[in-house]
Amino acid sequence: MSHHYLQFDNVHYTYPDGHEALRGITFRITHGERVALVGVNGAGKSTLLLHTNGLLLPTQGRISVGGIEITHKTLPRIRQTVGLVFQEADTQLFMPTVEEDVAFGPANMGLTHEEIAQRVTRALEAVGAESLRHAAPHRLSGGQKKSVSIATVLSMEPSILVMDEPTSNLDARARRQVIDLLDRFDHTMLIATHDMEMIPELCPRTIVMKEGRIVADGETTRIFGDRKLVETYGLEQPSRLRTPPRSAAETVLPS
Repeated sequence: MSHHYLQFDNVHYTYPDGHEALRGITFRITHGERVALVGVNGAGKSTLLLHTNGLLLPTQGRISVGGIEITHKTLPRIRQTVGLVFQEADTQLFMPTVEEDVAFGPANMGLTHEEIAQRVTRALEAVGAESLRHAAPHRLSGGQKKSVSIATVLSMEPSILVMDEPTSNLDARARRQVIDLLDRFDHTMLIATHDMEMIPELCPRTIVMKEGRIVADGETTRIFGDRKLVETYGLEQPSRLRTPPRSAAETVLPS
């Protein structure tokens, strides 16, 4: 998988209670792309993210990473390639110290103690959290927890980063730190967010969802420059894009 990409082909997912959360999702994210995933609550964003590394498997359709289909058999390999950062950092922080949390993934990959230690150091340095190595995660601030939760994924050295609301519930300083951190990464990224101001900074492409379907997919400047599209799907224009360029109507897909 030298050229990593993420491909959804006509993906449907129905929860056990009968709720159809994904309805024919098809898109492709290529190597190095940064893509925002937006839509009102209940649009299906989080369900889609859970499919990217096999936490959920489609009811119908196919998902592949670098040409390898996500199945029960391929999950170990897929999860080394796709790193998923949850919205709530506490979901990923459960060990007594930060160092142990960041080492947890590599340890389960069967790596040597030396390689695990190197990965922990690289990941903590990447997020600027080396000084927190011996801290108790539950004592960290919201921004620190978010950075460490990202480090727990980076220590697996994935090629694709998938993030659910990376700036939610952060104060202005911590939010800025997380955005700057993500902007330094060269990874392929898929970011579900309600933080419209962050999107133009990080993501040249935006996918819009509504009721389990993709209703628009295109350049971020075009998506958010179309006032009618933004209003129709319950979004807000980022301040830097409030003067609309040419219409983005051609990016809207049929419902």
